[in-house]
Amino acid sequence: MKRLIIGLVAGLLIGVVGVMLFLGWSGRHRLPGTALRPPDANTTNAGTVTVAIDEKFFDALLGTIFQQLGSPQLKLGQIHAEPTMQLAMFQNACNNVVLVNQQSGDVKTSVRFTGGKIVAPLAFSGSYNALGKCVQFNGTARATVDLSFDASKQTVFGALNVEDVSLENVNPLLNAFVTTFVRQAIDTQVNPFEVLRVSQLALSVPIKQADGTLKAAVKDVRSDVQEGSLRLLLTYDFSAQKNGG
Repeated sequence: MKRLIIGLVAGLLIGVVGVMLFLGWSGRHRLPGTALRPPDANTTNAGTVTVAIDEKFFDALLGTIFQQLGSPQLKLGQIHAEPTMQLAMFQNACNNVVLVNQQSGDVKTSVRFTGGKIVAPLAFSGSYNALGKCVQFNGTARATVDLSFDASKQTVFGALNVEDVSLENVNPLLNAFVTTFVRQAIDTQVNPFEVLRVSQLALSVPIKQADGTLKAAVKDVRSDVQEGSLRLLLTYDFSAQKNGG
């Protein structure tokens, strides 16, 4: 019996290591297009439009989501090595999801512009069936946001990079499981996400007096993170065409 128990524990540890290596955090999600750079002080602002967004905008946006739509839900991955037989109470209680909550303790899910970065504190809760054990968890995380511009899609994209995860009342072994799956759920189900479709800001203006049409499409986007706000600088490429040309 002792050898059986030792073998079982060893098997679980090997399984944990295998899962962490196979499903482990692989780094920052690759964004489409080109990463946004800060404005170039040596270039002219001709043909450039600035779109400014402050933290209050995101506070109102997220508040509306939580109050009118409820907590966003992400499905957690499965540990395929877990036992197929589960207690009925675990089957009902464990739905393998993580809920993004409006607030947990002093941490409020939000978007902040500070220190030259886009920072997203996150509050969450959920449950997970790990090797036949139902793990109910609450936690918080800190993420940063990377931005990119895909000229072919005329869209600014973003990706959340989860840097710190803190769980309440979860033992270290299961903490590693849950932390990995929370990060992967965000990376696979959230990233990348659309921030702004600049195609909606394209121009096509008929110039009757010149018998033609003036067009303008965004060719470059830069970002400038200031304290409390984000500025997106959109540079246009202008062209004109005669009617019937």
